[in-house]
Amino acid sequence: MTAFAPDSLVLNRKLPLWYQVSQSLRASILGRRPHDPLRLPTEEQLAEHYGVSVLTMRQALKELESEGLISRHRRRGTFIEPGARRGAPRRLLGSIDAIVAQQSGERTTVLGHAAEPVPGELAEYFPDGEQVVTYRRLRCDGDSGEPTNWAENAVRPDVAARLDVADLERWPMTKVLRDAVGVRISRITDTVEARLADPETAELLRVPLLSPILHYTGVTYDTEGRVVDVARIRYRGDRFSFSVTVEAE
Repeated sequence: MTAFAPDSLVLNRKLPLWYQVSQSLRASILGRRPHDPLRLPTEEQLAEHYGVSVLTMRQALKELESEGLISRHRRRGTFIEPGARRGAPRRLLGSIDAIVAQQSGERTTVLGHAAEPVPGELAEYFPDGEQVVTYRRLRCDGDSGEPTNWAENAVRPDVAARLDVADLERWPMTKVLRDAVGVRISRITDTVEARLADPETAELLRVPLLSPILHYTGVTYDTEGRVVDVARIRYRGDRFSFSVTVEAE
């Protein structure tokens, strides 16, 4: 039986390996195509794929099993749960693959994209540029079709010129920038705050006007220290929570 093929991962030795592996595999699972196999490779094969020990791989799989994304059967193997819910808390822990996992798992519709003058609130991120290309996307639950969040990404024009819009309906922006466009990402700065739904957000997410939402801002930098993308994502307050884990060195 053909096994599911997860994405590759470059490990950061300063972060817990099991966490990085679990988040990378989680992103691969939530971003899978409908015809992809549900069976995962063996623990040993996955450990070799990620370059970690079997014990580390086992801990990563235990995390995904606790989320209900996979099920493990003695002598049969480990399988992706096709009807798994995507409502787990968003975890922030200094990993690019964690950000990809955070953004994965919903059905995405590109509402539009266009070049526009740099918005005043983003001027500090693009001090030398006059324009950005803004992409607007709506994400819905893959099972119910219910809107869960909507995003605006302000991307540097030279990077946007190499971006295929069709990729944004399949993958999160961070993954497209890194894996499809080839941007060498050095870091992403995250901010999460509580806000009230404005008229556009209320309409897109089907929530009452002025109801609580979670507003996420993610600023992506390349290895030259330039801002590549500023993501502003509005999450339904009744569907998401964010958690931050701090590990001792």
